Amino acid sequence: MRMFGPHLIGWNTFGAGYAMLMPETWKPEHKLFVHQVGFTCPPFDYDAAPSDFLRMAPETVGVHGWMMHAPDYRHGLDQRRDNFGLLEDFAHCMSRNGVDVAGQVGSNWVHASGLGVEGIRRFCMRLEERCGIRFHMAGYAMIEALRSINVEKIALNAAYHLPEWWQGTVEFLKEAGFDVVWAGNFHDQGWFETQEEVNSRRWIFEADLAEKSFLHVAEKAPDADAYLINGMCNFRDVRTGLTKRPVHLAKSLESLLGKPVVGHDIALYWRVFKSLDTAPISSQGQLLEGLRE
Repeated sequence: MRMFGPHLIGWNTFGAGYAMLMPETWKPEHKLFVHQVGFTCPPFDYDAAPSDFLRMAPETVGVHGWMMHAPDYRHGLDQRRDNFGLLEDFAHCMSRNGVDVAGQVGSNWVHASGLGVEGIRRFCMRLEERCGIRFHMAGYAMIEALRSINVEKIALNAAYHLPEWWQGTVEFLKEAGFDVVWAGNFHDQGWFETQEEVNSRRWIFEADLAEKSFLHVAEKAPDADAYLINGMCNFRDVRTGLTKRPVHLAKSLESLLGKPVVGHDIALYWRVFKSLDTAPISSQGQLLEGLRE
């Protein structure tokens, strides 16, 4: 056997190749970036969170993605509950890979768990204590974000979400103490004749629907303190073919509506940036812009 720095190198007992014993504790000199972030997403989703976050982050930040593995996954709320343990696998893997903050993408997981608002808070704290990293869930980050901007009355643009999905989100928001004055998805708003037609878009819609849907919600709830959007909706620009999520649109929507706009993507990125004690380098909507002050 030969010793190379801190690593023990040698043939394994079967003579099949080298075995390397890596240090289990990450030191600053081991890290590729000063701040390391990990995001996960549900099975069968190509998630934009790592790309979106990295594009607005300082060069000191690196991002890693991790897709859950559940072969028979069909995006059912019961499957979220049954696969809740995958979040622990995710946090453990990210911890072993030197991540400082892990973010869970997917807004329905908090209410599908059945743990309630306080139960989710405790779950996140236990994972943090066990893994030694900060851990944030998109659904709970929304609660923290809304509390930080001191709003009470909110209206939800439920976007593509199935009724049982967004209704669960509404109940979770109410349990947290918010007054949900209106909520409805794209079908409820009249943009599609059936929910099946919404589903067939696989959560990608024409760019102008973002503005049209928020104007509809604002008309339904003019007295709301803030306007929310569910999940991780994608809006495609027909000219460029590129998609944008609410985080890219919040600034223009807020100028249009005169109220804060908060999506689950925006709230999750805000919470991750706070844990890193840093801020976006680009101009964003009100919630993220507050980190730059």
